[in-house]
Amino acid sequence: MIDKIAWIHLLDGRVLSTRSRGKDVCYLPGGKREPGETDAETLVREIREELDVAIAPESITPAGTFEAQAHGHAAGTLVRMTCYTAEYHGILKASSEIEEIVWLGYADRGRVSAVDKLIFDHLREAGKLT
Repeated sequence: MIDKIAWIHLLDGRVLSTRSRGKDVCYLPGGKREPGETDAETLVREIREELDVAIAPESITPAGTFEAQAHGHAAGTLVRMTCYTAEYHGILKASSEIEEIVWLGYADRGRVSAVDKLIFDHLREAGKLT
């Protein structure tokens, strides 16, 4: 099981997503925790590394946990994505391994990983993703 933390950031019915260099699908920003890190610490660190903005720790709110086949891994390798919403300070920009930042609507569901598809479905059902 691959354990990841992700940030759900919505604007005008679209969700912030990223594409890493050399990858063929988009992912919600976030990543794997380092030993001893809490979910909040992982979220703050990953978003700073990937998007060069500062998550406001006091605003971090749980938004669901989703599991699916891990993209690009052997069959049966699952990823568990624990998602949070949060406010941030700064200007979003691609950093580190991120090649591009994209705002995706439900029509873009085919451009994302299997676990992100579940999250897109959840956001659509909640009326948050157009």
